[in-house]
Amino acid sequence: MLEFHELTIEEKSRADKALRASDFRGCEYSFSNNLAWRRAADSKIAFYKDFYICAATNPEFSCINPAGEGDRKEVITLLRKHAENLGQPLYLGGVTEEQFSFFEECFPGEYTVETNEDYYDYVYNTADFQNFPGKKYHGKRNHLSRFKTMFNYECTDITERDFDDCIVFAAQKFDDKEDSSTEDTSSAVVEQFAIDTYFNEYYNLGLFGKIIRIDGKIAAFSVGDKLNSDTVDVHIEKADTSFHGAYTAIANLFSQGITETYLNREEDLGIEGLRKSKQSYYPVFQIKKYRLTFK
Repeated sequence: MLEFHELTIEEKSRADKALRASDFRGCEYSFSNNLAWRRAADSKIAFYKDFYICAATNPEFSCINPAGEGDRKEVITLLRKHAENLGQPLYLGGVTEEQFSFFEECFPGEYTVETNEDYYDYVYNTADFQNFPGKKYHGKRNHLSRFKTMFNYECTDITERDFDDCIVFAAQKFDDKEDSSTEDTSSAVVEQFAIDTYFNEYYNLGLFGKIIRIDGKIAAFSVGDKLNSDTVDVHIEKADTSFHGAYTAIANLFSQGITETYLNREEDLGIEGLRKSKQSYYPVFQIKKYRLTFK
């Protein structure tokens, strides 16, 4: 039997063990994201043996492909029963093409597949952000050079003394986002709750970040953490666009010192401005995700 309950920071070590075992690269397999964005769809979690399961419960029960090791068929069967008890089919998201063989073998003909590119993660070479190499990054190098020339900036690691300033800065910058016209009040509240959570649990979550200040004023900051064995997930990136090149600068400076091969900069959510921005950094690939609906 599966028992879903609220996410708390106390669950991190057990969840991390399962997440490490699967080593998935999708941003939904970040405990930091699960905890911070839990209000978006009233997320709950459950553990079954050595598996960790995160599920949305509003407006319907829908979970991501469980992370962990053991009898995966058994845990999927239990999830199907749980959904059936709720009077609905099992919706299982976060499934990648590499995982289809398992479902084809264990549940042949028992599900349908759908996908939405708005939720594909953008994954980049860390070294590309550190160096902006080659002709294709010529524009980024120019933005970075201009920023460094125009402004007497200071870039430091984020510490506890920066938390409150970052929270206020993020709240002020919400209306400045390229996609602000598509946002509503509820999404603003959910995002601010996520940002508050990242900073309130910053050290407990193992987060790290960079902050740029110009004359003592925040120009940009970025926060992330290790997602799997070779990837860092960038959770937050905020910048004051009145400082030309601030977004390019924080993207570059955040990446310095990171030894993992890849940066996951998450989805574009179908927002045209965000999509254009993410594509301009030339991802090496996208993580294509599928949702299975079991019959």
